Amino acid sequence: MLCKKVISKTLFSNEIITAQNGEKALDYFDAIKNSDIDNSGHKLPQLIFLDLNMPVMGGWEFLDCFNSSEYSDFSTIKVVILSSTIDPEDLEKAKKYPMVIDFLSKPITLSMLDYLTAKIQP
Repeated sequence: MLCKKVISKTLFSNEIITAQNGEKALDYFDAIKNSDIDNSGHKLPQLIFLDLNMPVMGGWEFLDCFNSSEYSDFSTIKVVILSSTIDPEDLEKAKKYPMVIDFLSKPITLSMLDYLTAKIQP
């Protein structure tokens, strides 16, 4: 939730949607898939900050599911992995997922948000 607090204090995003774990995040995207997006009340995020270590369904399992054809409607959404430790094996593993645009060490900072803003803006 520290990430949410930092983002809230900036102009990085005008809305923040949170999920406690990967399963809840997939439930959110399933709700969008199974309804009329304009009338569902669910907003489509442009960017996901993903913690690798979550209960129920962790970050890697979420990425495996989200990278499947079942979620291909969301292929424009980018993912930034957040981790308390940067393991070289995890960095290599992240490269297998086309939606992952960066791998950052927690906690997120204002300078990281500035960096990401520059990276994702056309």
